[in-house]
Amino acid sequence: MRMINGKSFTRPGRAALAVLLLALVCPAFAAKFVPARPQEVGLSAERLDRIGEVMQQYVDTGKVPGVVVLIVRDGKAAYFKSFGKLDVGRGSPMPPNAIFRIASQSKAVTSVAVMTLVEEGRINLGDPVSKFIPEFKETKVSVPAADKGAVGYSVVPAKREITIRDLLTHTAGISYGDGPASDLYKAAGVQGWSFADKNVLVGDCVKKLAKLPFDAQPGEKWIYGFNTDILGYVVEVVSGMSLADYVKKRITDPLGMTDTHFFLPQNKTGRFASVYGAGKDGKIEQVEDALESAFVKGPRMCFSGGAGLLSTAEDYASFLQMLANGGALDGVRILSPKTVEIMTVNQVGDLYGGRGQGFGLGFWVTNDLGKTGEMGSVGAFGWGGAYYTTYWVDPAERLVAVFMTQLLPAGGLDLQAKFKTLVYQSIVESREKK
Repeated sequence: MRMINGKSFTRPGRAALAVLLLALVCPAFAAKFVPARPQEVGLSAERLDRIGEVMQQYVDTGKVPGVVVLIVRDGKAAYFKSFGKLDVGRGSPMPPNAIFRIASQSKAVTSVAVMTLVEEGRINLGDPVSKFIPEFKETKVSVPAADKGAVGYSVVPAKREITIRDLLTHTAGISYGDGPASDLYKAAGVQGWSFADKNVLVGDCVKKLAKLPFDAQPGEKWIYGFNTDILGYVVEVVSGMSLADYVKKRITDPLGMTDTHFFLPQNKTGRFASVYGAGKDGKIEQVEDALESAFVKGPRMCFSGGAGLLSTAEDYASFLQMLANGGALDGVRILSPKTVEIMTVNQVGDLYGGRGQGFGLGFWVTNDLGKTGEMGSVGAFGWGGAYYTTYWVDPAERLVAVFMTQLLPAGGLDLQAKFKTLVYQSIVESREKK
């Protein structure tokens, strides 16, 4: 556990006491962020307590198995608590350093990996993907039948090559194989976002994907799909390393993200959360036992840049704090501030949906607060994962928020929206410059 300015205190604040108690209960746990009393960072302790009340209510009513939430303000941990169970059947409590499948939160990490190569002059955002993966030289697009009510589709050539920027912004026209040509994706065995159980290299999947017709012409639509998995393979080609090794060397090791992995070391399985899903009666039921997961059992071959990482709330918050700081954390620089700036501004015009948000190079970004209908700030950015995890960074409020659970399907749960409101209502001193 870190000391504050090399000194210990005889009367620590409530957050510090919480971290101390957690360390006594779980000796392996060591805080990555200096704890702060809420009032020291402009938050209300009383209002923060509302978060715990709501989280515990959702646990007690069987809507979520367990949750870890972390709020960092001014670079300090203002609220860090766990609720519920790691595994309901085994009765194991949710530890604050629980390890979660973060699914699409992997996309931000892979996008940063790509941008480190951009900064080194090894990749240009405008480069065609075929420069690194020749199979993408001539791609095709599936076009649904024009007649109303007709079934089927035709296949036409792409109007131009797909670029690195297209992949980072999800405007390459590439889905997860659920578009007009879904039958071809199914037959090719390239469908859906999960790669953990595949016994082939990700490059083999990407090359197979390049031969299939995509869902839209490059640059014409925002379509969520395999884009970041392709980027992960680009990182492998350019760096000459596996994506796992590159991410470890350039991002997770420098940032001290010691619990972030593509596949879980055996000595950490005791902290790996099981997956639950919303049942027919609204109560959760187990979907995947953590110990039976492909992330534990392998084959440990296919490193998915789009959805393959495991992490903890603190590890991921460290990554986000690096971005909030303009690319550096604790004296370690991962990116330039100008690189972070270009990643976190809207790159897609109105293609993302026009709800007050745009899309940058790996994140949603807030452009118009009124149109979002949510609390927040212009310039905030974030994303989430399939297992009902979410995060955001609010540079104006010097705020990082992380919400971790394992729930798939979530069954229309509203807890993420409530968490966002609960975080913002706890602010009593705004950092935003008017």
